[in-house]
Amino acid sequence: MAGRILANLLVMGGTVLGRAVVQAYRQAIVNANTSGAAQEVVNGIRKASKAITEQEARQILGVSEKTSWEEILKKYDTMFEKNAKSGSFYLQSKVHRAKECLESIYHKPDITN
Repeated sequence: MAGRILANLLVMGGTVLGRAVVQAYRQAIVNANTSGAAQEVVNGIRKASKAITEQEARQILGVSEKTSWEEILKKYDTMFEKNAKSGSFYLQSKVHRAKECLESIYHKPDITN
């Protein structure tokens, strides 16, 4: 009999605790949305992913504004492979982001009618 009462007490306590956690989580989401904290986090992620500028990309790859796209690709391949062999994932990522940035500049779609 005591075991049964104890089991019921544990189940009821777990249910109450579970409901309280869910309610607190919902309230935290509402608070984040009303204060704008959630939007700030999303904007911060977007800014961080697109933080590289054309000038920084050119510095990373060591090219000038007059450099052709083929030369940029050669520099990219050389630097990417060197960093792949030496194990510097950070530098390899920077080289790749620089190429992506310059690629968007060199390959802008031409709008012709």
